[in-house]
Order: sequence, then structure tokens, then C-alpha cells
Amino acid sequence: MAGGSAVATKHLSVVATNVATHISEVSRDVWELLIAEIPQLRGDQIILNILKSSVEENIATMLHLFENDMSLENVEGPASALDYARRLAQRNVPISALIRAYRIGHCRFLQWCLDELHRQCADEDVFAATTRRMLEASFGYIDRVSERVIEVYQLERDRWLLNQTTVRAGRVREILAEKQVDADWAESALGYRLRQHHVGMVLWLPERTHGGEGLDRLDRLTSGIAEELRCCTKPLFVARDETLSWSWLPFGSRSEVSWDLLSGTVEDGDRTARAAVGDVEPGVEGFRRTHRQALRAQELAMVASPGARVTAYAHVGPVALMCTDIDDMRAWVWSVLGHLAIDDEHCARLRETLQIFLATGCSHTATASRQILHKNTVQYRIRKAEEAMGRPVHERRADLEVALLACQHLGSSLLRASPS
Repeated sequence: MAGGSAVATKHLSVVATNVATHISEVSRDVWELLIAEIPQLRGDQIILNILKSSVEENIATMLHLFENDMSLENVEGPASALDYARRLAQRNVPISALIRAYRIGHCRFLQWCLDELHRQCADEDVFAATTRRMLEASFGYIDRVSERVIEVYQLERDRWLLNQTTVRAGRVREILAEKQVDADWAESALGYRLRQHHVGMVLWLPERTHGGEGLDRLDRLTSGIAEELRCCTKPLFVARDETLSWSWLPFGSRSEVSWDLLSGTVEDGDRTARAAVGDVEPGVEGFRRTHRQALRAQELAMVASPGARVTAYAHVGPVALMCTDIDDMRAWVWSVLGHLAIDDEHCARLRETLQIFLATGCSHTATASRQILHKNTVQYRIRKAEEAMGRPVHERRADLEVALLACQHLGSSLLRASPS
């Protein structure tokens, strides 16, 4: 322990010796505080016992450092502390809970030591010098050990998720590929019930990530979505790579989903993640079908410019099915919309008004209300849209609705460049 006077070193050694006589009481106090303050650390008796051992060994090590004026260079962290970090990683307890435990535990441990120092030392200068040495040594220890447990946690988290996901991914691929599947075997292999309603999802991150960060984010987001949508059990999560995952949300007997709630959860749950979502579908074949729909929706989302954070097949099905050949789709949209397919603000306003006009049963009044416009403005825009297309809106109406939907979701990737 560098710096400080011999008197401070001696006093700190005496503090450590005296506190060590109550180490069981100190350890239990810290352990109970951690459980009370950090709900994520509560669990079965096995995990609680490992936490208790970790607390005891960390406290014993710090007292040993105080008592013998030892260097921190060779401190690696107690074995039980490293084991506890691994167990939390396997149980998907957030690493923030582990780090908070070190901060809270450190604070309570220092309270015990400072109380003991106050009892044995009346000299203010010696008290201050001893306190400085105590803080320097203890913060140095906590900094070093917490860095080590973070490293162990992340390595175990990556290994655990990789092993779990590799096995699960293989079984999922078999179910997606096989026409005839033994539902009992499949459910047992996956730990997920196939004979229920499902919503398939594809989640991905557009940016590169480091280590297992991306996989962790997608896993947490999937769990968050399932919780918000009140799924009956845990979702089935399969990582495809470090920035892409497939998942299935279990809906039991429910056949409806709140798309607004799902979209809002993705928006709020991760800063950049994007999602493509299939319809609610039943049974083993529904497991396959909703997944295919999610893949179709993802294809559309990847082509779209700029694209939405959440793309639901229920909203874009016809367009998604056409995305296999974007060049042919673009040519078809141009043939339907004519000059209304130009990529500028004027045509964008006309397309928006026309799309609402068709959706409201060709009602000028309802369209004006939806867009907060005067009815005459709506009539003007519909007339200009017809002039741009070269035909009335009632001609090829079904094609027109699909073409406008395609432009809404794919944007510039389908439109003609503005001549100006």
C-alpha cells in the first residue's frame, strides 16, 4: 500500500484485526443489504449462498489487505466472486445489478471500518490519514475486482448464449424445414409450446457491435416485447449472428396483437434496433408461416428508404410479397401512378391525400377531417393526382391502392427522380 505514515498503516491494521473478529456479522449485514436493495439478486437458495460466499471472501480479502499493508498487483478476485458473476450471466441477471452490488457493499463495509476507527483513534490527523489509506486501498481493490468480474461475466454470457443458441437454432431449422414434425418431440427439444398461437419476429441492429453486446440487446428487447404484450410464457429466441435474431412470441389461445404497443416497445426499448413482425398464426404450421411473413417484412424493410423501425406484415403484406424483384415492382408502380410517382414534396402530398381518400371510401369530407384540410383543398389535390396519373382514381383502384401502399413503405427506392 503506497504512501501514508507508519502510524496510519498501524491504525488501519488494528482496524482490520478488530473488524475481522466480527466478520460473520459484517458479512451478513452486507449480504442482507444487497438482497434488500437489489431485487435482481434475489433467487433460489443456491444463488443466495453463492452471493453470501462472495461477500464473505471479498470482505476477508480487503481486511487482509488492510491488516498486512499488501499490494494490489496480484489481486485477482475471490473464486466465489468469479463464480457468482458466472451464475448471474447464466441466469440473465443484468450486469448493472452486479456492479451496483459492489458499490453498495463497499459503502456498508466502509461504515463498519470507519466506526471501528472512530472508536480507537481520537487524534484527528491520524484519523484523517488512516481514512485516506483505507479509501485508497478499498477503492483500489473494488476497482480491480469489479473489472475482473465484469470480464468473467461477459465471457460467460457470450459462451452461455452461444451454446444455448447453437443447439436451439439447429432444432428450429429442422422444424422450419420438415413438413412432418413430431410436436411432442419439438416442444421438448425447444422448451417452447408449438400448439398455440405465435407471432414471428426478426430483430436486427443496423450498426456493428462488440463482443456479445448486440446479442444481449436483442435478447433483452425480445423479452421486453413479450412482457409488454403479456405473452403467456417466455419467447423463443434464436440468434442468427451478433446483430440478427429470430424469435417467436407465445400468445396461447389469443389471436390478436396490439401493433401499436409492439411498435412502441421497440421504439422505447432500444436506441437503434429494427423489427419485422409476422401475423398471429396457430400451431406448427403457423409457427412456420408467421416466421416466413416476418422474413418477407424484413426484406421490405431492408429495401425501404429510409424505412420504419417496425415493419408489420399485417400492414404491408401485398407489398412484401412483391419485393422479391424490386426492379419489376418499380416499373409496375410507375405504370400505375404515372407522374404521381415523382420523388418530390408536391407529389408526396398528393399521394398521401389520395391514399386517405381511397381508405375513407372516396369521401372528400372524411379526408379533409383526417388531414385537417378544407374540403376544397382535398378536391383540388384529388384532381391534380388524376391529372398526374392520366386517369380517374376509380380506374384500376385495387392496383392504385397497392401502389400507394408500396410508395408509403418503400419511399425513394420506388420513385422517379424529380426532373428539377
